[in-house]
Amino acid sequence: MPSFAFARIWSGFLALILIAAPARGSRAGEAQDKLAEKVTHAGEVYQELLQTPDREIPERLLENCRCVAVIPHVIKGALGYGARFGQGVVSCRSDSGAWSPLVFLRLTGGSFGFQIGAESTDYVLFFMTERGARSLLESKFTLGGKLSVAAGPVGRSAEASTDLKLDAEIYSYAKSKGLFAGVSVEGARLAPDGKAIERYYGKHIAPDSLLFGGRAPKLPEESRAFLSLLPQK
Repeated sequence: MPSFAFARIWSGFLALILIAAPARGSRAGEAQDKLAEKVTHAGEVYQELLQTPDREIPERLLENCRCVAVIPHVIKGALGYGARFGQGVVSCRSDSGAWSPLVFLRLTGGSFGFQIGAESTDYVLFFMTERGARSLLESKFTLGGKLSVAAGPVGRSAEASTDLKLDAEIYSYAKSKGLFAGVSVEGARLAPDGKAIERYYGKHIAPDSLLFGGRAPKLPEESRAFLSLLPQK
């Protein structure tokens, strides 16, 4: 009798495993699909920036940038004190001009001051130096910390490109939606999102191997589409 009871318990345990396994696989597939949508959305944001007449990016900036990061739909909310959160992607260019596989990033930050409301903002960041590019691997890299960050210049004409000094290490562009009021002081942090990278590529890959190590996993279609939008030398 005890052995029969044990067999029934064991059979039930195996049945639970078989039921749960597809559910876990389904959740993993859903997470990967959401990341694929994030990449597609990032490509749309970047393309929209390039095609916006009153925010044209100078050719010199596009030609000389080392990395391009796109963080769509960054949520920022506040009632006296504020916080922001977003997830995006970045690719860096090698000396040969080839763009690296995408690395997922998280953007977080707080703010203070008189403020109330909420907004959604799409960000595009251009990293102009090797130091700026390498800073992306730091777990607590803060925008406006040790690296200079400036509002992205406009004007794609030859004259504007000639006069442009490009002294800053990072140039940023943003498109805000929603409502927000007040003045705030803040420093947003960027860090690689290791879990998202693993889910997207199906295995653990170090961010530096993707950005600078020449390690190139099989790229999904939406990644190839995103990389095709980036400046080509």
